[in-house]
Amino acid sequence: MRLLHTSDWHLGRAFHRVSMLGAQAEFIGHLVTTVRERAVDAVVVSGDVYDRAVPPLAAVELFDDALHRLADLGVPTVMISGNHDSARRLGVGAGLIGRAGVHLRTEPAACGTPVVLDDAHGAVAFYGLPYLEPALVKDEFGVAKAGHETVLAAAMDRVRADLATRAPGTRSVVLAHAFVTGGEASDSERDITVGGVAAVPSGVFDGVDYTALGHLHGSQTITERVRYSGSPLPYSFSEADHRKSMWLIDLDAEGAISAERVDCPVPRALARIRGTLEELLADPRLVHQEEAWVEATLTDPVRPAEPMARLTERFPHTLSLVFDPERAPDDPDVSYARRLAGRSDQEIAEDFVAHVRGAGPDEREQAVLRDAFDTVRADESVREVAR
Repeated sequence: MRLLHTSDWHLGRAFHRVSMLGAQAEFIGHLVTTVRERAVDAVVVSGDVYDRAVPPLAAVELFDDALHRLADLGVPTVMISGNHDSARRLGVGAGLIGRAGVHLRTEPAACGTPVVLDDAHGAVAFYGLPYLEPALVKDEFGVAKAGHETVLAAAMDRVRADLATRAPGTRSVVLAHAFVTGGEASDSERDITVGGVAAVPSGVFDGVDYTALGHLHGSQTITERVRYSGSPLPYSFSEADHRKSMWLIDLDAEGAISAERVDCPVPRALARIRGTLEELLADPRLVHQEEAWVEATLTDPVRPAEPMARLTERFPHTLSLVFDPERAPDDPDVSYARRLAGRSDQEIAEDFVAHVRGAGPDEREQAVLRDAFDTVRADESVREVAR
């Protein structure tokens, strides 16, 4: 069976205020063409179909168009919700849509109920594990502690239990939306840390032939059988070095796999350039960046006059301007944003406690802070879906 693995479409998302809707529509067309021309037997979409729980109408219309085009091909599609999606909204009409061969899996309780497709060698069971917010699903899975690994492990126990009841030789594919240990993150993924832990070990998915992951935006091979497709388009300048693609997976009669990357059309290259304003305007080595979307970091000790206007004369697609004067880390003029760069909410809160009272929080207080952040994020998820 030949699978096309994609994820993280983020329909409706902009790139630094530039609408990506046209590029997203071009990707959908590319996806449909690939399915047709490469004789794909099933499409798997591993979450974050939309960029937010309540997407704009244009994004919903594009998704509707994608569903119709995939259904018209007669090629089954299995799709799960991600942490950006509203699982309940995405799953509306799932039963009816499923009759057209597009199978939406958004309910945690259905993790152990597969979509079963057949090829010349027998059955392939597709299990959809939508994004599992630990605080919201721990009761469903009967786990005492809300954590990514515990809820995913419980969901996979249901998968393996169901698989054990099926005919010998039944092959299996799991779709999951999670941060798996060994994956490399970018700046455009929403933080899903719970209890100070975001990542889960790849061993959670042992026992299935292929795990099609979503969440991280770079295409990555965690193990031969556990892979991220990555997002089809860039959504932050941290993805400047990404090769945007989908995985074409061939699953043979014995469950062995072979994998090929299929490149996606990217509307414009990304470039990150750094230096003083005069250096950037004069450097002949930057000629290839002149037509790219540009993030320019200026290192001038004093902010120059009209930097964006001057930069866009040479780099007309400059979208982001960052000021980072070359200063010692202990210089009092180092910006607040620079001091906080790369630090988690938990670390910032602990630093604040240390600043206020002269000593950092002890283990009990650190746990209280973690619980507070986890509760707030879970509450925000509930309120966002309920809007």
